[in-house]
Amino acid sequence: MEVLKTLEDLQNIRKNIKGSVGFVPTMGALHNGHISLIKKAREENDIVIVSIFVNPTQFLPGEDLDAYPRKDEADKKICSMCKVDYIFMPEISTMYTKEEVLVKAPNNSYVLEGKTRPGHFDGVLQVVLKLFNLVQPTNAYFGKKDAQQLSLIQQMVRNFFLPINIIPCEIVREEDGLAMSSRNVYLSAQQRSDAVLISKSLYMAGNLISKGERNSQVVKNKIYDVMSPLDVEYVAVVDRNFNEIETIEPKNTIILVVARFGNTRLLDNFWL
Repeated sequence: MEVLKTLEDLQNIRKNIKGSVGFVPTMGALHNGHISLIKKAREENDIVIVSIFVNPTQFLPGEDLDAYPRKDEADKKICSMCKVDYIFMPEISTMYTKEEVLVKAPNNSYVLEGKTRPGHFDGVLQVVLKLFNLVQPTNAYFGKKDAQQLSLIQQMVRNFFLPINIIPCEIVREEDGLAMSSRNVYLSAQQRSDAVLISKSLYMAGNLISKGERNSQVVKNKIYDVMSPLDVEYVAVVDRNFNEIETIEPKNTIILVVARFGNTRLLDNFWL
């Protein structure tokens, strides 16, 4: 495994790569969710590249950029164990200049996550497009936990005619059901215990739907009931284009929830 720091290093390596390239972009602090993406990339490609870059443009003022967990040495060991071929770990000055051509996220980025974090997805798409141009992957792997982000990246690939396959990957959970996230380390013991109510509410919703319930408001109310001890930011029932829907449509519905634990936001979802 080789660690690449500069654009020149990555570009020199990339132009000599033959065969398929699997790419997993991350912000580091790797956990089993990331590992599942890397393993899938390893199974399906000749070469695997992982990027580790805490992207400043997707953080809003007052968010946790400075406090975001950084575990570079541990991340390198994880990548080595997963048989990654190359890690790209650029500096901010490598990825951004003073004068930037900006990427503007579409209107559907200003609902749900984008409603409370305006401009967040502009920064996400900006850095992902840069990374795609540098790595030129055959396949790129993203978790379904960040459902809106996944959808917008898929849209960007279509809009810019990028020859990249976006591979959605299932959510990886702790034994008690909590979706894995780098931000879970911020939780106190009590918050960690309470956070299980997020996934419990979604399991309950899935069970309700499996018994025939199709009214979105009924399902949302039940989720709010389960999550009542928490500071719930939103519960939404949407179609695959992130339009809120009144009636649940099998194979075209996502239920999304976000709860706050102090300054920490945790999101989760259930795809139908």
